[in-house]
Amino acid sequence: MSDAEVRAAVERELPGVRADLERLVRIPGVAFDGFDHSHVERSADAVAELLRGCGLQVRIVRSGGQPAVIGTRPAPPGAPTVMLYAHHDVQPVGDRARWESDPFEPVERDGRLYGRGAADDKAGIMAHVAALRAFGDALPVGVVLFVEGEEEYGSESLERLLAEHRDLLAADVIVIADSVNWDVGVPALTTSLRGIVNCFVEIRTLDQAVHSGMFGGAVPDALTTLVRLLATLHDDAGDVAVEGLSVGAGAAVDYPQERFRAEAGLVDGVQLIGTGRITDRIWTRPAVAVIGIDAPPTAEAPNALVPAARAKISVRLAPGDDPKRAYRALQEHLERHLPWGARLDVVAEHAGDPCAIDASGPAFDAARSAFRTAWDGTDAVDIGIGGSIPFIATFQEMFPQAAILVTGVEDPHSRAHGPNESLHLGEFARVCLAEALLLSRLADGTDSVSES
Repeated sequence: MSDAEVRAAVERELPGVRADLERLVRIPGVAFDGFDHSHVERSADAVAELLRGCGLQVRIVRSGGQPAVIGTRPAPPGAPTVMLYAHHDVQPVGDRARWESDPFEPVERDGRLYGRGAADDKAGIMAHVAALRAFGDALPVGVVLFVEGEEEYGSESLERLLAEHRDLLAADVIVIADSVNWDVGVPALTTSLRGIVNCFVEIRTLDQAVHSGMFGGAVPDALTTLVRLLATLHDDAGDVAVEGLSVGAGAAVDYPQERFRAEAGLVDGVQLIGTGRITDRIWTRPAVAVIGIDAPPTAEAPNALVPAARAKISVRLAPGDDPKRAYRALQEHLERHLPWGARLDVVAEHAGDPCAIDASGPAFDAARSAFRTAWDGTDAVDIGIGGSIPFIATFQEMFPQAAILVTGVEDPHSRAHGPNESLHLGEFARVCLAEALLLSRLADGTDSVSES
């Protein structure tokens, strides 16, 4: 098919693709503990039905976790095989009062489709489906669709699934549709992601709460002690003060401060923390954040010294760092800076590897060409991501010969994981076209792609 024919075919399929996306959004498939996992089952069934409709051989699989869906279609003689990844589970909605509409009832406003999972990552699923529907029986490459069911909950069973179905999933190129584009109207290829280490830090200074008037001034309370300890994680400029964490090479892309502040929703007057270029701070350097504290609620707090306090710390790791080594560095920092001889307990919760991708070779050339056409002459930007998709490192390890393309359906205004998550419908149409064009170009460059 020519580019013009591919474009016409994608445009023909978009109304049905959007309708099916809305049906997926209506399924509240949250894989977190405490939620009704029958909805995750429903979501997997719905995805399986979509893939069968594309002529794929489909199976629903699991390995002690939530259901994933695998759909396969063999390659024409001599053509490469492409794995298309997305995930069908979604984040919890949080405080529903902060949503302007029902998070599981998709609504269009000002060219954006609102709903939990509308962008992250049910749009990724439907971009794959759109490309397959555009080609119909004339699909120029082999495909393996792998749609995970617990990515938002940490992909606990993913490595087992990949190992158990390794031969079925083997591919020359892997397209992971779970990232973000540089801006509305500007596509991107993600070439690095930070890793993550989450842990709980508990401070204890007393066996039990005691009268703040009788003992305050001589006895340290746990909450004040915890606050002082947490304050040592950054220096006065806001740079991370934990020794031993790696720092990656500087990023090549500039991120204007005014745009960054607006996209972050920074309150007027609040200063940015850290030093150096913004892209370095959020992509190639470590970051530490306190993302939760267990302590008495202010409305219920008695005049008593708090005996124990607990915080959750999230550390983002620069590409090239090692989560185990980083955890030890954090633990040693906390022990070294512990105030007043308090009792300290540090417990690891979750860790994930960072990754860097060599974005050169024929598969990446094909992707850049497809993006340029889909975005009417605008070149793709190579970007880093400050967040973490640890399973990409797993794909790199298990399929070392495959070129891994990390693409995006989101844009900086999608608010993935937050209230009022949304998908820019114009950008979604370009993403669908770009993926169809990519499959066509990969088939045209069969020899070079399969050798990359």
